[in-house]
Amino acid sequence: MKKIGLYFGTFNPIHIGHLVIANHIAEFSDLDEVWLVVTPHNPHKIKKNLLNDNHRYQMVAIAIEGYPKLKASKIEFGLPQPNYTVNTLAHLTEKHPNFKFCLIMGADNLQSLHKWKNYQVILNHHEIYVYPRVFNGTKKSKFDTNKKIHTLDAPIIEVSSTFIREAIKNKKNIKPLLPNRVWLYLDEMNFYR
Repeated sequence: MKKIGLYFGTFNPIHIGHLVIANHIAEFSDLDEVWLVVTPHNPHKIKKNLLNDNHRYQMVAIAIEGYPKLKASKIEFGLPQPNYTVNTLAHLTEKHPNFKFCLIMGADNLQSLHKWKNYQVILNHHEIYVYPRVFNGTKKSKFDTNKKIHTLDAPIIEVSSTFIREAIKNKKNIKPLLPNRVWLYLDEMNFYR
């Protein structure tokens, strides 16, 4: 049975930090593939600097060209909004019964997992792969002893999409922080300016 890790994000834009983490997990864990799941714009939240869903998906798709274990996914685009991870997991499990779906998240997100809708259902049916993050908060989690949670020794990359958007707006050269073709796409489309 193929094991798929789901790495959710707005990817606004996708940057080298996302790629480093996704590729590291695909190469150095027991997962067969990592799907970068682009989360759609929540119609109930106003986010003026969130690019259109398809543009963000397009950037993920071009960023992962040449990475056979990484896949771009827009599975959530067709699901009712607002959507919850538990619903996406149920949808994917039904659609792909021969795949085993796991979640990928940063250690900071693990801290708030108990606030997620039906988090117990997620934990009962899916493994979670956690990569380290630098964040303010307790290092201990109520899930530290859970056998379904795997803490990974992945690189800590401190790059944020917010920083990138601000830098572009302020006419800074941040090309090294983006895959080259993503930079070209952003530049050509005049995004975040």
